[in-house]
Amino acid sequence: MSEEDGERNVTPRYLGLAPYLYYADAGQALDWLVRVFGFTERVRYVDSAGNVFQASVLAGDNEVQMAGVGADYWATKGVDGPVGQLNIIFVDDVDAQHARVQAALPDVEVSQPQDQPYGARVFTVEDVGGNSWTFWQHISDTVELPTGWREIRPE
Repeated sequence: MSEEDGERNVTPRYLGLAPYLYYADAGQALDWLVRVFGFTERVRYVDSAGNVFQASVLAGDNEVQMAGVGADYWATKGVDGPVGQLNIIFVDDVDAQHARVQAALPDVEVSQPQDQPYGARVFTVEDVGGNSWTFWQHISDTVELPTGWREIRPE
């Protein structure tokens, strides 16, 4: 509505953003995220059988929500696992985080940290539920795009 109608068009004040991830076994995923990534468990809700049906962890001050959906969830959707989900976690030392993850997962191939042309150093690892996590460290304000690529920002 317009201001003439007595209503103001107000943009909402965003208070945060949290990924909401589905896991066949949310308890296993919760324990894995705390052990491997060093996240902090905030809360877990369990059903009468002790299965985690909802939980959240903190990555610094950022919250990650998760739900336990059971082993058949993805098959009912016609896919093998999470599709199109990439979680980016900003860190101050990507190499230290890589060392932590590699030590926690000695039998898993974890990509090596790599400098990107857009000023980031990153590595990616898949969790026990098939979700991809990229740890991202800002290393430069200088962007070195390949020939023919352009940076476009709104005015």
